[in-house]
Amino acid sequence: MSAYVFDSHALLAFFQGEPGSDIVEGILRQSYSEAVHDRMICLINLGEIIYLTKRRFGDEKKIEVLSRIYQLGFKILSIPDSIVFQAAELKAQYTLSYADCFALACSINHSAVLVTGDPEFKTVAHLVAIEWIR
Repeated sequence: MSAYVFDSHALLAFFQGEPGSDIVEGILRQSYSEAVHDRMICLINLGEIIYLTKRRFGDEKKIEVLSRIYQLGFKILSIPDSIVFQAAELKAQYTLSYADCFALACSINHSAVLVTGDPEFKTVAHLVAIEWIR
């Protein structure tokens, strides 16, 4: 069984119709048609989507995006201590944002493909499989 962890960059591109949204849509369609792919997002990255959407577009759009994430069947990954410690270690070693370190740690722990378009992840491409949307 394959699994995908989506970072906030990928889902924001998808919801806002930005470049790469077609690739995200393709991954989502494939995961539904094969019915064997988990679609996951780390709670920290979900929080990023919420605050960025609210800041840019307001409460109504924030609620709409959050609802769509649940409708699309995303599994929201909670943050146990072990993930916090792993994300902190990754942050100390690599030049990633702290939130990106959580997406990376979740991808590693779930043996999942990380879906992103964020070029910061190029420095850690040797740690996890990455599906680039851009």
